[in-house]
Formats: sequence, C-alpha cells, structure tokens
Amino acid sequence: MRAHQIMSRQVITIDPDASIVDAIQTMLAHHVSGLPVVDPKGKLVGIVSERDFIRRAELGTDQNRGRLLAFLAGADRSAIAYARQHGRKVAEIMTPKPVTIDLDTPLVEIARLMEARKIKRLPVMQGDRVVGIVTRSDFLPAVASLARHVPTVSGSDDQIRRAIIAAMDKAPWTPCGLNVSVTDGVVSLRGVIRGNHARQAAIVAAENIAGVKKVEDYLYDRADSPPPEEDYGGGDFVSLQEEPSTADDEPL
Repeated sequence: MRAHQIMSRQVITIDPDASIVDAIQTMLAHHVSGLPVVDPKGKLVGIVSERDFIRRAELGTDQNRGRLLAFLAGADRSAIAYARQHGRKVAEIMTPKPVTIDLDTPLVEIARLMEARKIKRLPVMQGDRVVGIVTRSDFLPAVASLARHVPTVSGSDDQIRRAIIAAMDKAPWTPCGLNVSVTDGVVSLRGVIRGNHARQAAIVAAENIAGVKKVEDYLYDRADSPPPEEDYGGGDFVSLQEEPSTADDEPL
C-alpha cells in the first residue's frame, strides 16, 4: 500500500501569521494534534503540534538554562528556544522544513520515517502543494481492512505444515528442534524456545498460514527447566559420610 491509499485528504492547515491561540482552538475544534503551516501562496512552511506547547513561559515549563549551559548550547540555539517558548505567532513556535512524503510513498517507508524521526504525522505533497496528511491513526483502518481479507482456504495438511516451516525458516526466534504436525487444519507446535516472545512469534507465524483452524502450543521454554534436584525425582540431596576403612579395604 502507498500514501494515497491511507492518507486523509481533508487537511486542516493554518497560516504562519496566525496567533498561537488560533492554532490551539483549531486543533481542539477539529480534534487533531498537529497542523501543517501553509503560507498565503499555498506553500508548506512548517508544522505546529501539541509538542510545541509543552515548553511555554505561560505554564512555567520553559527551560531556564544557567549561564554555563546557555554558553555550551550556543547563542543561536538559546535564541531559538527562547523564541519558541515565548512566541505569540505560529511562525515563531512551529517546526520549519518538516519531513514530507509524496502520493506514492510506500507504507514501509512511512513507518520507517515515523519511527526514525519520532514524528506522528507526515504531510503528503504533490509538487509544492499539500494534498493530504498521514498520521499514525491512519494505519489502523488500513490494518483492519487487510486483516479482514486473510485467506482461509488452503491445500492439504502437508502443504500447511510445509508453509509453517517455511515461515519460520531462518528466523532468530525459530524453536530449536521444531516439530510441526497438522491434522485437519489443527496445528501442533513442538520444540525448545527461549522466552514468551519467541513463543508468541511462533504461534503467530502458524496462525497466519491459510487453512490453519487452531494452533496447539506444546513448545518448551528453557527458562522453565526444573532445578537439578527435581530432575532426580525431587527430595533433598544426601551427602554420604566417610566411613572408617577396614581390612577388607586394604589393597592386595
């Protein structure tokens, strides 16, 4: 899937000369957490979001660096921080030059950008104009739509078994000594794993194969190994006391 298939086309924007009060009221009225900032010519010049209102002088949350920290940060960075924490116009507090995508950007690239840049929204551009926006919440209906179309019909039990093994092949969490058996679409998983995350991954891999009706978990977690004394049937270890030697014990 690509950006144009999941993006919101009705983009709420704001002018860079608008007041921060206007920006806040617009976000609250439209139930959005961020706004693309667009100049009168329709050009994207920045993004303003909830994050820009965390450090504010009105709240007493602005950063008051001491002289040493201000010196280390540099005059330019200190000036930018001051303007953003005390600014009254959107242009003074917004994030300039925001990261953008185009209509054909693949979802895998969108997800990578959001994770790498720690951002929640990406304006979608067509030339110099904003034609949409992708937010994290736009992924939810996309996932739901695709999940409804998971295939449910497949071939024989043997084909299902081979597909499950192939799905786990070379994965770092693949159970050691993996044994997969399938009877009428019911899958039994056996093998040795390390931790519940590996267990969950193996079960999910099996569940996603077409034709699987149920997954029975017989995986063994190494962390569940019994203590040594239980390996010998339980009870306490007994230390044998040394007995005095007798004449029968003398070497010949």
